[in-house]
Amino acid sequence: MSADPGPYPIRPIAEDEFDHGHLVDQHAFHGSPLTAGDREQVLSRFEFDRSLAAIDPDSGTPAGITSIYSFQLTVPGATLPAAGVTFVGVLPSHRRRGVLRSLMHRQLADISSAGREPLAVLWASEAGIYGRYGYGRASWHLAFTVRRGEATMTPAASGLASGLRPRLVAPADVRPELAKVYDSVLPSRPGFFARSDSWWQRLLHDPPEERRGASPLRCALAEDESGPRGYALYSGLSRWEDETFLPDSALTVRELVAADPAASAALWSDLLSRDLTTEFRAALRPVDDPLLSHLADPRRARPQLSDGLWVRLIDVGAALAGRRYACPVDVVIEVRDPVLPGNAGRWRLRTYADGLAAAGGGLAGAGAGAGLAGAGLAAACERVSDPADVALDIAELGAVYLGGTRLGALAEADLVSELRPGAVRQLTAAMAWDPAPWCPMIF
Repeated sequence: MSADPGPYPIRPIAEDEFDHGHLVDQHAFHGSPLTAGDREQVLSRFEFDRSLAAIDPDSGTPAGITSIYSFQLTVPGATLPAAGVTFVGVLPSHRRRGVLRSLMHRQLADISSAGREPLAVLWASEAGIYGRYGYGRASWHLAFTVRRGEATMTPAASGLASGLRPRLVAPADVRPELAKVYDSVLPSRPGFFARSDSWWQRLLHDPPEERRGASPLRCALAEDESGPRGYALYSGLSRWEDETFLPDSALTVRELVAADPAASAALWSDLLSRDLTTEFRAALRPVDDPLLSHLADPRRARPQLSDGLWVRLIDVGAALAGRRYACPVDVVIEVRDPVLPGNAGRWRLRTYADGLAAAGGGLAGAGAGAGLAGAGLAAACERVSDPADVALDIAELGAVYLGGTRLGALAEADLVSELRPGAVRQLTAAMAWDPAPWCPMIF
């Protein structure tokens, strides 16, 4: 692919240009300069060689920026390297000049030519931006708001929770235990990415000046004699009604991860029963959160749905062969991709029995299926000239890739064409996955 040259020359950000690059981010997102602590946190993860800046020749400084985090991402039944796109912004003074388009096209060309990552992922600041570059909405999340007295648990959930009593601990003191829980969930939950020390530091980063009146970050650890099975990171905001002196405090969950339903029930039972609290909030929750089944009245969670990860396939063959499938499938998919034309054309996706897949080498990527032997069916994906069964744009293929968006729903919206009767139903069933994809951290 020949990347769009755009209006300005594009190159990586040098280390001594970081502050100029971050100024673009501040203008684009109405932010403020980084504190010394925040700057250190950001720089510990920033990959300068994977950054890009469009340089205004008049000022010699960035007019637009983007960057990448190198992830190991869980996909259905496997783990694959993925480019985590971040820091995308353009100066307000340079909008509508093609700066963003040139940066995104160059970034996709760079990922493709490197050949390391068959897909890219991002969180979209605005939903209308990234479809034009081939990204599709691939995961979803819920936000919960529960009020005092509304969190009655079902008898079954109460029974599950009775065997575990959360222990209150300082988050920084139990980081290895938190990582143990997270890593136990990582192989099975599409959308999770492996966390380095730097990512754990970001999660637990809790400077007083950023708390907005809330308490320090706190942790409830659900454990038994076998070790930790779940954790909740949360903070509280102390409030009282002036006239009545009635408590009006709020508790906000930053992250809750549980290795099993019992740990989930124990953590939620503890948090939602806290005294002096009138409102409980939790964002970035999975759409299949057990809480919705454990509450006697799940409406009281007031779930609000929003999009999460957006996925862009960089190498269709490697990406489709690199995940696993819920049931047998043999379809020819015609892909349209004007940005990465190497993806365009017809691809035959076929599942194999595990033994045949291992012998035939049908999996792409060294991490495919790691730690998940027997989870779903392996597949091969090869170019063919056979007639297509299904036709779609690359963005729609990205949307269904993690199993969180149904292909059939996109077909009902006239975004997918069925060229052989029954092919959409077959491919929809094969690409579905349990559990639902979920990324608990915005990057």
